[in-house]
Amino acid sequence: MSKKFHIDEAELLCKNGCGFYGNPAWQGFCSKCWRDVYQQAKQAQLQLDTQQKIRPRTLHGAEAPSFSKFEVKKKQHVGKRSQTVKSIFRRTPGKDSPGESVTKKETAARRISAESQQVGGDFAEFLKMLSKPAALDVSKHVRALVERIQNNGEAPVDDQSEIIQDFYQIMIDRLQAHHVYRGVSQGTIDKLMDFMEKYVMTRLYRAIFCPVLTDDEEMDLAIQKRIRGFHWVSVQHLEADFAVQDPVVRAIVDSAITDIIEMDSKRAPQDKLACIVNCSNHIFEALKASKHDEPASADDFLPALIYIVLKANPPRLQSNIKYITRFANPSRLMSGEAGYYFTNLCCVVAFIEKMNAVSLNMSQEEFDRYMSGELTPPDQHDGYMCEGLRLMYQNLNTLADLRQRHEKVMAEAMQLQQEMVEFKDSFKQKIQDVLARTPLTIKPRKTKADIDAEIADQDLLPSPLQPQVVEAGMTVV
Repeated sequence: MSKKFHIDEAELLCKNGCGFYGNPAWQGFCSKCWRDVYQQAKQAQLQLDTQQKIRPRTLHGAEAPSFSKFEVKKKQHVGKRSQTVKSIFRRTPGKDSPGESVTKKETAARRISAESQQVGGDFAEFLKMLSKPAALDVSKHVRALVERIQNNGEAPVDDQSEIIQDFYQIMIDRLQAHHVYRGVSQGTIDKLMDFMEKYVMTRLYRAIFCPVLTDDEEMDLAIQKRIRGFHWVSVQHLEADFAVQDPVVRAIVDSAITDIIEMDSKRAPQDKLACIVNCSNHIFEALKASKHDEPASADDFLPALIYIVLKANPPRLQSNIKYITRFANPSRLMSGEAGYYFTNLCCVVAFIEKMNAVSLNMSQEEFDRYMSGELTPPDQHDGYMCEGLRLMYQNLNTLADLRQRHEKVMAEAMQLQQEMVEFKDSFKQKIQDVLARTPLTIKPRKTKADIDAEIADQDLLPSPLQPQVVEAGMTVV
């Protein structure tokens, strides 16, 4: 039986035929081909904008329609920024607040998180391995990038992404061609690029993750709500080869869910990708355990990953995917283990957004009843659930069993009580029957006889008991 959820590896590759992994966010292109397409489209748009600027923008003192639309859009962005949840916690103190007395240097130092300080310390230790001119050159370029992004916090996120992607490419070319890096091995260059990416992204995380002028937050809420609506989907619906009844498999599935949830707590793109890789490895481990150590295939992986995402409902899933897509080093996403698993995750999210009755091989009526909560799977409590729900249902089953046993004991006690009442009535009836059949006769009380006493009626005694006179004055009994 063929799998319903099947994606060939060729379908994950860039549709431009370059051989690297594509991405739905890039319309099926890899990051390199997408940048080429994006640059061409941007140049065309700039030329169009230039031509429009040449034309008269006003007619008889009236504003041009394009300018009025721009103003409306700008107001919408400003209103959106003031109403987002993220902006509420980012508002700075007013002019009359005590925070005004804090110097800029102290404010900047306070904004650097402990994680940024830790990454900065590790980065500084690694730079000690390089020559002093090389370390100074790297520090200069990294510091310039951080300051450029921080000073242009209002810039569109696509522009910020382009700046950082250009930085990666410039630094790779510089590390391989500039004379100050002569003699540096390729392994050291790769580690240096990793450290630069991690340091820059950790420092800029608050400024570039889920920007307020984008719809990332709305997309997070939409996908979270949709996944919550699919809480009833089981391994049978997805044909995922998970033996969730097995405690060993269940523990591995818990680890996979924990990995995908932890992605949101990481700042650097490579750390988020590492969570995706760990989750995928645990999925393959769970599939292997479910098949009694038989290796799992790629066809088994996709429905299993869908199941894990549905059960985990990772926080800010869309924002994390977009963050990785925008700011990760392109070489991570174009090839390798991380690129393959990340591309599969993007396909899973796209599938969940469009999942319907046909996708799950059921009728529309049944699908609607499941979505409305009118219908629940008969084996819902036997499938996968988190440890808290498992304990709750286990306790409920124990209480139900105790209730049945209690009802049984009470029924037996009531039966025993009835039997005792019937036995008492039966016993009383039997006594009455005996008394009726043999009435009670009370005989006089017997007295103790004295054989030496004179008996007036001795003649009435039987002959052996009649006293005999042996001699005069003596009587023998």
